[in-house]
Amino acid sequence: MANEIYSTYPMVKYLRKEALPTALCPGCGGGTVLNAFANAIDQLKLDPKDLVVVSGIGCSAWIASPYFLADTLHTTHGRAIAFATGVKVGLPDKKVVVISGDGDLASIGGNHLLHAARRNIDITVILVNNFIYGMTGGQLAPTTPFGARTTTSPYRNIEHPLQISETIAAAGASYVARWTTAHVYQLIESIKKALNVRGFSLVEVISQCPVQYGRRNRMKEPAEMLRWFLKNSVPVSRAKNMSPEELEGKFVIGEFVNRERPEFVTELNKLIDEVQGHFGLKED
Repeated sequence: MANEIYSTYPMVKYLRKEALPTALCPGCGGGTVLNAFANAIDQLKLDPKDLVVVSGIGCSAWIASPYFLADTLHTTHGRAIAFATGVKVGLPDKKVVVISGDGDLASIGGNHLLHAARRNIDITVILVNNFIYGMTGGQLAPTTPFGARTTTSPYRNIEHPLQISETIAAAGASYVARWTTAHVYQLIESIKKALNVRGFSLVEVISQCPVQYGRRNRMKEPAEMLRWFLKNSVPVSRAKNMSPEELEGKFVIGEFVNRERPEFVTELNKLIDEVQGHFGLKED
């Protein structure tokens, strides 16, 4: 019966059927992200054999591994981008994609995220931001909105959240965009652009976690969180004319940067050729 249901889903050819159904909680935005990624791959007509998909630890790390049917690398906490960097340097012809959560990539792995953007290495990062450490019990994260409640901030959060997309754009990435799971078609288009960019690309996805975040913040149902996203989303173009006070509690969505910069692996290989030529080591 399960196989009959999955056979009606056109993107199932990109999934590991033996791993279905997913272990994601009911209402989790991870399924939406997986669907958007599969659609982007399908629309670009990319062969999954040309992909290496890397993830870290956490709920969102499960989106790629074990569910996406490609070479996947499920790594240690916070180190997905470090592993992805090694893969890209060693296999420069592969499209290397990292899919993981905000706790994994922007907190514990924040240093790797920042410097991969600075180096402008040709990997695509899909960062799923659900404002919380979901798998470990709903603890406060660097992305938790000001005033929100978590298991470790039961009265309210008094810290301002890290603005991931703005930070990575400033660090030097070639492409940065942010959408929510309520903006699926825009999300697919940005993932496609990110995969085609030569350089570091980040697509941040604001995603719902009704189990750990929503129920502690008066949004027990996934639909309530999606309505919250839509109500508070502000396009980048409009946000430029708004004050910090007006933007408090809003989600700035759209493309932040789309530019050309020298790419790390290309420059590294140029340097290797130069040094080998200088010392007469270059093969004819």
